[in-house]
Amino acid sequence: MSDLPASIYEFTAETLDGVSRSLDTYRDKVLLIVNTASECGFTPQYKGLQEIYQQFAARGFEVLGFPCNQFGKQEPGDAAQIGSFCEKNFGVSFPMFAKTEVNGANAHPLYKFLKDKEPGLLGIEAIKWNFTKFLVDRKGNIIKRYAPQTKPEAIADDIDKLL
Repeated sequence: MSDLPASIYEFTAETLDGVSRSLDTYRDKVLLIVNTASECGFTPQYKGLQEIYQQFAARGFEVLGFPCNQFGKQEPGDAAQIGSFCEKNFGVSFPMFAKTEVNGANAHPLYKFLKDKEPGLLGIEAIKWNFTKFLVDRKGNIIKRYAPQTKPEAIADDIDKLL
């Protein structure tokens, strides 16, 4: 996809509180980028995401959450509802972004980039479900894509190696 920027740091995304944030903010950090949902069978993974965030944040690690309503309409709330749900139920303190489309014509350019750089099984680019995860190294390289059922704690060793 030649129309996409060359680096993950060239993208911007709107935060849950409506602020446009450049991903350059996260340069030199290890990132785990995740499309999330509040009413999904995988929603309890928020707890694991928060735990690995707390475990590694001081060493330069960030989890970036992107709520998505494209899979079974499992993220129906507005930004305030999503933020309240994440904080109240899972103590989420990692950065959360505005509701984002990850597939189709209106997919956020960041997700087009992630899928292009790290397609899923059999080279299928589409995100299959909520809680698909992308691990990014300190230089902005997409290292690995993880399936929705991969629990955050199972990624801890991979994160630790990059830090």
